[in-house]
Order: sequence, then C-alpha cells, then structure tokens
Amino acid sequence: MPVTSSLPIFPLNTVLFPGGILPLRIFEQRYLEMTKSCLRDGTPFGVCRIREGAEVGVPAIHETIGCSAIISDWEMPHLGLFQLRARGVEVFRVLDSRVDRLGLIEARIERLPESIGEIREEAAGLCRRVLEAIVERVGEQSLPAPLSLDDPRWVSYRLSELLPLTAEDRQRVLEERDDGRRVERLVDLLRAV
Repeated sequence: MPVTSSLPIFPLNTVLFPGGILPLRIFEQRYLEMTKSCLRDGTPFGVCRIREGAEVGVPAIHETIGCSAIISDWEMPHLGLFQLRARGVEVFRVLDSRVDRLGLIEARIERLPESIGEIREEAAGLCRRVLEAIVERVGEQSLPAPLSLDDPRWVSYRLSELLPLTAEDRQRVLEERDDGRRVERLVDLLRAV
C-alpha cells in the first residue's frame, strides 16, 4: 500500500491487528459489492472500530486509526452471502472520507509505519511467557501461522487479540506505532487484568 491511497472502510465492533485473522459474514449490499471488488482486483479493505453506531444500516462513525485487510479465503454458500476470512496487513489513518450511494465509506488513508523502539527484555519476556501459556491452553491452531514468539511486535498483537481487554484498550494498542511502548502498554494492562 503506498503512503497515501484509497480504501473502502468496513466499520466493525472489533479491532483488527496486522497478521490477525478476521472471519466475516457479508450480506449487506454495500459490503457484497466491496467484497466482489476486492476479490476481482486483489485489493485490501480497511477495518475500523465503531465509535458510534452499528455494523448494519446507516454508516457508523468509526475510529480514524484502523488496519487494512486482505481476503485470504472465501466462499459463497448461497447468493447474497459471502463467508470470508481476512488477514490484517498494516495500520493506517483516515485522512478524509465520503459515503457512496450504497452507503459504503470510501476513505483516503495514510499508512502508519511501525518502529522497533526501545524494548525492555523484562517486559518482552513477560509478554512472551503469557502468550506461551495461552498457546499451551488453546493450541497453536488458535493463532495465525507461523508462530513468531521471539518477535515482540507479533507477540504484542496476538496478546492484544487474546487478552480480555476492552475494545478501547485494543484500539489504543493498535494506535501505538512503537513496539517498545506497545509492549510496555501491554505489561500495564496485564497487571490490571
């Protein structure tokens, strides 16, 4: 994705992280058209957490920071219904948007790069151990492959998906572009859980 580009936005009551898997049932006309276009052109769509409104009906007010997604698997069990699995790709900021005639939000976005930052081994080690304990309980198949338990960025995103965090906490973790600060935020959240 270039530094700035255009994406259709799918507002949801969830936060998608890079590398994460998102199962979706698509039945609204605006998202059926979006799905067809993404499949035809091999292009991503954007997922933004809903701040106000609902997933169905009138376009919701969404967060300005989201994650692009690419469709990895799909099927159409019957006309008017897509079942998708999408994978999170990279974080972006919505610069401006408009709603088309079907109610699909089209946004001009900028890609938000990530930095490694300063990662304390103690904090990274705690996050890794907690994720390893979760993997032991739920099984490796519950996480997107390949497992990258030595990568603090991957660990921080997977922990954010699996810990019992509020949607607001998940959103703040997504918005943190520095791996070291993201790991520290998760350590604070772990202590609060």
